[in-house]
Amino acid sequence: MAEAAESQAPPARRGTNRWRRRAAALLAALPVLAGPLLPAGTATAAPQASPASGTHTSAVTSATAGPAARAATPAAAAAPAAPQGSGSRSARVSVNEVTPAVPDADDTVTVSGTVTNTSGATLSDLEVVPRIGPGLGSRSAIEQASRRQGYLSGADGTEVPGGHGARMSGLASGITRPFTLKIPVSDLHLGPGGVYQLGVSLTGQTHSRPYEQILGIGRTFLPWQEKADSPHTRVTYLWPLISTPHVTARTESDEQQTPVFRDDKLAEELAPGGRLQQMLELGKDLDVTWVIDPDLLASVDMMAGRYRVHKPGGGPDDTVAGKGQEDAKRWLDELQKAVRGKEVVALPFADPDLASLAHRGQKVPGALSSLGQATRLAKDTVETVLHVKPSTDFAWPYEGAVDSSIVGVATSAGAHNVIARSDSVRDAGLSYSPTAARPIGSGNTALVADERLSTAFEGDLSRAGAASRAVQQFTAQSLALASQVPSRTRSVVVAPQRTPSVSQAQAMAEGVEALSDSGWAEPGSLADAAKAKPDQGAQRRMPTPSAYPSTLRKSELPATAFEQVRKTKDGLEDFKEILSDPERVMPPFSTAIDREVSNAWRGRASAGQSYRNGVEDYLLELRGAVKLINKSGITLSGREATIPVTVQNNLAQGVDGLVLELRSSRVGLDVGDAKRVKVDGEHTQSLKFDTTAKNNGRAYVYAQLYTEDGERYGKVMKFQVNVTSITSTVLLVIAIGVLLIVLAGIRMYTQRKRSGPAPDPDAPLKDPGGGGHGGATDGTGDGNAPGGPSDGPAGGAADNSSGGAGDDSTDDAAGDSTDDSADGGKGSGAPDRDTDGDGNDTVRENDNPPATGEKVDR
Repeated sequence: MAEAAESQAPPARRGTNRWRRRAAALLAALPVLAGPLLPAGTATAAPQASPASGTHTSAVTSATAGPAARAATPAAAAAPAAPQGSGSRSARVSVNEVTPAVPDADDTVTVSGTVTNTSGATLSDLEVVPRIGPGLGSRSAIEQASRRQGYLSGADGTEVPGGHGARMSGLASGITRPFTLKIPVSDLHLGPGGVYQLGVSLTGQTHSRPYEQILGIGRTFLPWQEKADSPHTRVTYLWPLISTPHVTARTESDEQQTPVFRDDKLAEELAPGGRLQQMLELGKDLDVTWVIDPDLLASVDMMAGRYRVHKPGGGPDDTVAGKGQEDAKRWLDELQKAVRGKEVVALPFADPDLASLAHRGQKVPGALSSLGQATRLAKDTVETVLHVKPSTDFAWPYEGAVDSSIVGVATSAGAHNVIARSDSVRDAGLSYSPTAARPIGSGNTALVADERLSTAFEGDLSRAGAASRAVQQFTAQSLALASQVPSRTRSVVVAPQRTPSVSQAQAMAEGVEALSDSGWAEPGSLADAAKAKPDQGAQRRMPTPSAYPSTLRKSELPATAFEQVRKTKDGLEDFKEILSDPERVMPPFSTAIDREVSNAWRGRASAGQSYRNGVEDYLLELRGAVKLINKSGITLSGREATIPVTVQNNLAQGVDGLVLELRSSRVGLDVGDAKRVKVDGEHTQSLKFDTTAKNNGRAYVYAQLYTEDGERYGKVMKFQVNVTSITSTVLLVIAIGVLLIVLAGIRMYTQRKRSGPAPDPDAPLKDPGGGGHGGATDGTGDGNAPGGPSDGPAGGAADNSSGGAGDDSTDDAAGDSTDDSADGGKGSGAPDRDTDGDGNDTVRENDNPPATGEKVDR
């Protein structure tokens, strides 16, 4: 019957199975019988039309066959569908624009769009005609009309009288042609206020079906209010400025700590025509509530200065200079002007995934501890960058899906208002859409956004006509909502997707602007919506965690993500305690840890894992910059010795707060007490440990750094120690050797003292021959001779061999006694060692050699 309506033919009656079988046989034989009667082209085109119709009977068959033939529709439906359209789907009619979106009584509606031939045959004798359908009395009726495909008699209304159609020439397969129709509102003959379906149909013929028929239809909606009453519906539209995390924990080691970005995609979003630039440009003239992720503001503020970008495919330290400074500065300047005097809501820093925290993070210790800090940081960031005071009293879970556990996590961060959505909090007991505010206990409020309005601009709106249909459906739904209880003042919240595309943002702006110009709604603030009086029958009990949508649960952050975050946070706390200037490290890492649990990782699990790995690896890299220098095996000679251990600091700042401890693997080797470590930046420090060994042997010594609270820092260093003890016999031998050296020195000293001063080499020699005054020339002269050798006092120095009692003899005897004692107790009669020639070392020789047989006076 649907195909009969499309082909403008009367509907066929349902026959029995027998008649159906006969009709099928007749249908199969029809081309053969009709071949001699019809033109050749028609006879050959008829069989091809049946499979092309899909679930519909061909137009040719409906026109030429009788009721029995048309009753064969179920049999024909079993045929495989062809790729080309047929019937009322032979052409695709796209309504690309309707202006004005909400017309007044004296307006002229302009409808523009395109027609595309989707069939395999040429379309001819074409005309594009506007059609006005009946009023749609409910919101569900609007949805049904938007999903309907093909022409349906009655539901798609009648042609608008007045000759407002447009003729077209023939249209070959696959060809697209534009059209524009202008229709005065007075010719539409609209009734009372409400939503009407506005259609554009294409009528024409094909070679196989040479009669007028509807080949395609496009639909849109026309909201209409005959007289402007005082609006009783306040609509709060959230305008989100949110992006994915772009800044890493890594910074350059320069004084400014130049930030490093994961990529330069944020610069693309801020450039003219980019997503964020369009969001700002479109939103600055709208009466909306700005919902901002402070991480985006902080990132753009960093980009306005000097920044680096990670080089694709390079190592962690391979970066290039960023080039988005000018766009970042311009965007911030324009945003500061746009939000001046407007309502600004700041989400917790980096827009944390509250649902994932509630479902999988609560089991991990410390997972929720950073939410409060993220809220405080959000307020400070917005005030610093935009110079406005934001509201931080609102939490916005992903897709507005909530349950009791999510509400508990959201309120623990300091928010008293949770933005939900009506497909999560359903009002089964009401026949209308109630006010958004719902008290949920403990002074907290759930703001339930309208699901139909919030999702009106999702999907691919870049296709022709998609954006226009979304705008018209949005305004139609808002009018249908306002018409439900016209006497009751209600406050409605619209929470669209977090990161709309450019085409979605443009459609959103058109919809909000059209709604502002309507007579049934007025803009409102989110703060006023939270304070609005709730409806009595509205749902105030939050769903249980088991009611959370399974499709959304699958995209949540895994529990391992929160374990990894906890590990990174613990490592950062330990690292902070040893730094002389922790403020150079803590802010980049703290904000990066907040980004690790962002809503932005929904549906991007691999990107989220990569970001978390990058933060953890960089922290390990910094911690590894403070380490012990490896030692090879050492040998300790003695029971007491010193072991040196060196700590290296490759950081740009000093380290103070570590303790170095040695531990021995063998009992009996004491390696001393732990020592405090303090090393300047890019320096080393050698610490010496006094050791005591009770026995010889080998042992392993383990060196480990600890924080002041006893946590291990870095890896343990292991080295071997060999203890070799010195025995008493070795010590005795060494002592004797030292004593002999001392005695030899004393002996040399006494010999020099005994020999007296050296003779004057310049003194004249005595006459050896005259007057008995000289010594004997043969060395045996008279001892009484003047000047000769004498054994008496007057003789000077007595001969060493004489036993006289002169002074010299006494001195020699004393000297000999001393020398003998020094030589180990030799007797006094022992010969003098000077006769061996040792005395030559301590005296100088005479310039004149002695005569033959003469004694040399030494």
